[in-house]
Order: sequence, then structure tokens, then C-alpha cells
Amino acid sequence: MDGSPDLVMRLSTALPAAVALVVTTPASAQTIPFADTEDATLSEIDVGAGIIHPVVSIDLRNGDYARGTYDDDNAGLGRAPFHFSVGGAVVLRRRVGGDGEGALFLIGQSSNGFHAPRPDERVSPRGWYESNNLLGIAWRPVKGVSAAATYTIKASPNAIAATSHEASLTFLYTADDRLGQLKPRLAVTRRTRGDGGFYTIGGIAPSFELSKRKNGPTLGLPATVGIGWNGFYAADSGTRAYGSGGISLSQPVSLGGAKATLQAELLALVRDDRLRRQDGPSGTTATLIPYATVSLAMAW
Repeated sequence: MDGSPDLVMRLSTALPAAVALVVTTPASAQTIPFADTEDATLSEIDVGAGIIHPVVSIDLRNGDYARGTYDDDNAGLGRAPFHFSVGGAVVLRRRVGGDGEGALFLIGQSSNGFHAPRPDERVSPRGWYESNNLLGIAWRPVKGVSAAATYTIKASPNAIAATSHEASLTFLYTADDRLGQLKPRLAVTRRTRGDGGFYTIGGIAPSFELSKRKNGPTLGLPATVGIGWNGFYAADSGTRAYGSGGISLSQPVSLGGAKATLQAELLALVRDDRLRRQDGPSGTTATLIPYATVSLAMAW
């Protein structure tokens, strides 16, 4: 793969061009649980009918911060990284009776990051700096309750970072009650290769429809707390914590027969003293970091 800045520019221009093809949004047939390759948290994605459900997403960020800490790109607009992800879910078993929705899923995703390379990124392809690859089994015993066991391999095609492996257990609750409206999610991760320790994350992501019309815009208020235990962030980092909170605005769209969502998100990352100092000198050591992402996700 060519990771040159020209390729990144060509790919990033696909977002506005794709949005121009929007017509109308079809009704949702069902949802699938889907795990993030960075922190293993679960979300639900609208898909069509059937058993096999591909998911493709692209996003542009003002930097790259993983679990509250610097991950190859400082916050700013100088080297805004571009990510392309492809994955999906296969329904292995459906619930008997009732709504007939999926109960057991095979889920997977490969998320790949590209940016204008730094001088020390000399291995070709220089601009392809990360590839996070996840495979897991998700279980939805009843509507609104999802859990998954995932395994993620995080590699660096241009060799700027070491390869690590992670095993995670993750949970999401979206039932039709007051707690479900907050969409609480939890994940516990252990590194099986690379720096040791455990990582835990918990958060909520309540959302509110901004229009009475069907498939109108939605306002989200995501908030997260993450803790890296016993040297998870680095060999001598001890136990470190961060929090994030902000707003998101999403709009369902129809694109090439896919159920798609265009989203803009702005978060504030707040790190403890030792975690922020760990980012120097490559990244900022500020306590508060603004973190923005524009994304387009498509599912079938």
C-alpha cells in the first residue's frame, strides 16, 4: 500500500464526494454489536437484513490520541491523520422466537492509520503508521444487552512502533429503560504481548434526537474514564488515569445501498499529571487537549 501524503489527500477527499451521493435513509432492519479496535468498547450499528454485514468507515482527526495519551500524532492541524477501517459481523445464531434478531456474532475489524510521515519514519510505506486488527465473539442474550470477547493485534507497517497484542472483555447496555438511555459501556483489557498491565474503561453515551422527522440529526454526549493499571501505558508508568467528555452530532444518510452515518465529534481529554508528562517531548504535555473527529460509517 502506498502511504504517501498524496494518497492520504486523495482518500480524505472521498468523504465530501461520498456525502454528495446521499439520497434518503432506509429504515433499520436490525443492529449488530461492533467493537472499537483501540479500546475494545462496544457500540451498536444499524444494518440491513441478512447474516453477513460488512462495515466500512473513514475518519479525519486533528491528531491521534489513544486512551488519553499521544499515539504518533500531536493535537493540531499540521499532520491530521486519516483512518480507514473495514470489518463487519456474521450472525452465527438468532434468538428463538420473539424478534428473531441475532444472539451470537463473529465480529472483526481492521483499522489503518495514514499521515504525512515524520523524518524518523523511514521504513516504506512511510505514511502507513498503524494497523489495528480485531477479531471476537459477541453475545446478545436479550435485546439491549451485548457482551464480547475480543483479541486485537496492533502493528505498525512503517515500523515506528512495536507490535502489541490485547485480550479484552467488553459490555454494552442499551435496553429501553432509564439506564439504557445512558448507553453505559465497560471494557477490561490485558496485554498479552508488549507492555504489561491492565486497562479498564467505562463510559456513557446518551443521545437525543434533534428533529421529529424520521432519520433526523442526533446529538450525543459521550463521557469516558480510563485507567491503565500496573504499567499499562509504559514500563514505569504505574497506574495512570484520564477522562474525556464532549459532544457529537450525527446524521443518518443513504449511500450506495448502505446504512450510513456522518458524524462530527469534539472531545476534551483530561489526563493526570504523570500521564500528560509522559507525552513529552513528541506530544503535548497539556492537561487538557481538544480532540476532534469527522467520520463516515457505512454498513450493509
